[in-house]
Amino acid sequence: MLGLVVTGELYRAYPDMPEGDLARIRAAVVSTEGLAPVAADLGLGEAILLGRGEDNSGGRSKPSILADALEALIGAVYLAGGLDRARELVLLLVGPSLEEAASRPELGDAKNRLQELLARLGRQAPAYRTVEHGPDHAKRFEAEVASGAELLGRGSGASKKAAERDAAVDAIAKVSSQADGV
Repeated sequence: MLGLVVTGELYRAYPDMPEGDLARIRAAVVSTEGLAPVAADLGLGEAILLGRGEDNSGGRSKPSILADALEALIGAVYLAGGLDRARELVLLLVGPSLEEAASRPELGDAKNRLQELLARLGRQAPAYRTVEHGPDHAKRFEAEVASGAELLGRGSGASKKAAERDAAVDAIAKVSSQADGV
């Protein structure tokens, strides 16, 4: 439901924007990173019924749980009130995020931007290596990204995806400064 409404709104609001940019905006808005702050602002963390272990480990503020709760709320509104009510809610909640994401000079996920940057420079596609540390309830991930044999960046995060994204941001800064110096 969320993806349907966001995609429709993007095509309506930005008919001349390239499809790749529309897809990147959509991905940013419907991602865990985009939805969790909206859910937190609504206070959904306090309304979620959690098991004792998840509650004790800070589950009420975990981005993945908050994002899932927001999607569940939107689904419930759809089931109770239909498409028009769900659309109204989605646009109320993420409409400002759509506008903000569309106005960014650099669109898209860092991993996609790195891949596009390397392709423009005629370099090999990025390859990620990720390792995890810690117990299941508090895992940390560390990632490295390379192009061929050259290490481009390192990152860390609470998920594999977050660590790889952090490594891509590091790599973009490095590759961009190298390209500027050429």
